[in-house]
Amino acid sequence: MATGPIYRVPLKRRRSGRTNYYRRRGLLKSGELRLVIRRSNNNITIQFVESKIDGDITKAAVISRNLKKYGWNITGGNIPASYLTGYLAGKIAGSKGINYAILDLGLQVSQAGSKIYAALKGVTDAGVEIPASEEIFPSEDIIKGAHIAKYSENLKKEDKKKYEHMYAGYLAAKQNPEDLEKHFEKTIKAIDKEF
Repeated sequence: MATGPIYRVPLKRRRSGRTNYYRRRGLLKSGELRLVIRRSNNNITIQFVESKIDGDITKAAVISRNLKKYGWNITGGNIPASYLTGYLAGKIAGSKGINYAILDLGLQVSQAGSKIYAALKGVTDAGVEIPASEEIFPSEDIIKGAHIAKYSENLKKEDKKKYEHMYAGYLAAKQNPEDLEKHFEKTIKAIDKEF
């Protein structure tokens, strides 16, 4: 560690690699509401955050576990669940009068077609305007889970034991992975019914 009379110790969140203050300052200077998307292996969290001098204020927040209320009782860590979480967050934000925000990814790596952009697509499809290019969104088939259904169907034929291990969460919830697209549509309808 550097020492000397003019050395200044960086802020704690910068030292631990949790905050890029240059990027954050740019987002805060815009004065716009921020759409904060954070992902983990099993969940995705979406928040609409307003920045104030005293600190950030969360206007609306959704985590993929909230989808259980609408019938989505399987994993919250895949692309279809990310889209549905974004769609639900967009509907909740719309009901609170939020119609525009800018995306805040934090320190996450930006990769086109990822869970983050599936969630962003869900928010925009729900009616909240977010500046973004259409090229970064996953395809419609991937959003609905066609790739998961196709792979599970092939795996079921080739290796039943691996299929049961890999899709244990689906089978425990009495959901057939091959019918994921139908389950997706059913969840969208349940969200639309409430809003």
